[in-house]
Amino acid sequence: MPSSSKPVQHVKRLWWWWLAWSLLVALGIALGMWQWERAADKRDYLQRLADAPQLVAPQETPPEGSRITLRGEFLADQTYFLDNRVVEGQVGVAALTPLRGDDGRLWLIQRGFVPTAGSRVDPDIDTPQGTVTLSGQWQPAGETVLLFGPNQEGRRLQRLALQPWQAALGDFAHPGWVHLQQGPGLFTPWWQPSVMPPSRHTGYAVQWWGLALAALAVMLIGGRRLGRDLRESRDASTTIVREREP
Repeated sequence: MPSSSKPVQHVKRLWWWWLAWSLLVALGIALGMWQWERAADKRDYLQRLADAPQLVAPQETPPEGSRITLRGEFLADQTYFLDNRVVEGQVGVAALTPLRGDDGRLWLIQRGFVPTAGSRVDPDIDTPQGTVTLSGQWQPAGETVLLFGPNQEGRRLQRLALQPWQAALGDFAHPGWVHLQQGPGLFTPWWQPSVMPPSRHTGYAVQWWGLALAALAVMLIGGRRLGRDLRESRDASTTIVREREP
């Protein structure tokens, strides 16, 4: 191979080196910024939940996280169970019972965790009779969870949804449900907003930026060495050309 082609090869190698590592550095910075913004969004979301109002049988759809107080009667025979819940190592279900409010409107109440020890037999639970007053946290119906089969199997549901009751009872007051926190019929509380803590997103951001910094260091060190090889190759080529001159 002619010696004059070696500098060209070194130039190409140096160019591709800078391009590849620059893309990695840019990717690390971008992913770090994304996680940093996610942390800010989660802080805002948790603050909105903390600032959510306390409402009594609201006529308008309540904001997410609102503390709802209701008065009415449980429809015990319409109790279903949210399947495959795990609380403190115990397997069980969450009891879901509609409540007919004093004004006739319908609310779905998630009453808490009931252990079943993995049994597929529906648990026999007690439901308060008569008028009750209760309160809990409001969760609007959101995006559905991906299922690989039917949502309903007997009295068990794989995800929270209002549809299983609507054919028999009609529409609910609002699209969503109340997670019971105080009042008759409460079992073991288990639900909390499914939110990754902001600190974890911040940690991920720092990790991505650390990787970007490491990639930058590798890029600079390797680029310096490749630049030195390029200069040496050019010097060698120049020397050979001079030696061949008459």
